[in-house]
Amino acid sequence: MIDIHCHILPGIDDGAQNLYDSLDMAKQAVSQGIDTIIATPHHMNGRYENRKADIMEKVQELNKRLTEEQIDLTILPGQENRIFGEILEGYEKGEIQTLADSSYVFIEFPTGHVPHYAETLLYDLQVKGLMPIIVHPERNSELMQNPDRLYEMVNSGTATQITAASLTGAFGKKIKKFGEQLIEANLTHFLASDAHNVKNRAFKMEEAVEEVEKKYGTDMLYFFTENAELLVNGQNIYREVPQPIKQKKLFGLF
Repeated sequence: MIDIHCHILPGIDDGAQNLYDSLDMAKQAVSQGIDTIIATPHHMNGRYENRKADIMEKVQELNKRLTEEQIDLTILPGQENRIFGEILEGYEKGEIQTLADSSYVFIEFPTGHVPHYAETLLYDLQVKGLMPIIVHPERNSELMQNPDRLYEMVNSGTATQITAASLTGAFGKKIKKFGEQLIEANLTHFLASDAHNVKNRAFKMEEAVEEVEKKYGTDMLYFFTENAELLVNGQNIYREVPQPIKQKKLFGLF
């Protein structure tokens, strides 16, 4: 299994604080059936800046240590970009690290809102040949209240990734319910851990996979796992026709 969103690189954001934390996370990942992780440290979120060259160096160092420790896990480079207006300029300057050196790039919205320029930026990224993936939209309060906005983004070509812990209920019932609605409306394309440690922000992938298979069947599970493989291989992902989420379905959330 491939985990496309994880804060496993040591000492560069609010994920693993040191190499020992990284190794603990690696062991937990392997125990959950994960053999490949895309390391996605925060970038430009107001607290952390992690540029491509630094990420590449950290990935090489961690892979070397994993080999020495005989932990059967491969780390690939990535980046979790908080949305900012100059992201294309950053890409041109070689500061933006795409996921596994593919054309896919993570875009994170602030928790409480979606910037007014988001749709324009997502379009501009696609024109440039990049494929934006909105991370954890199920945890964004504006999208919960106005899911039509996410529908329009997905309908215009943007992909999304939901968090395993959201589906297990670790972030609460409202977020779990909205995550399920995104799956049912074909508004998400990836399932990933967004793990930061082995305790309060652990992988939860094994639990989430069981939840998906139980609730939606093996086809949906295959959809998520295959899309992660296609991303790593730089290929086009599977998509189903997105559907709007009817507002009446959300009334129970608030």
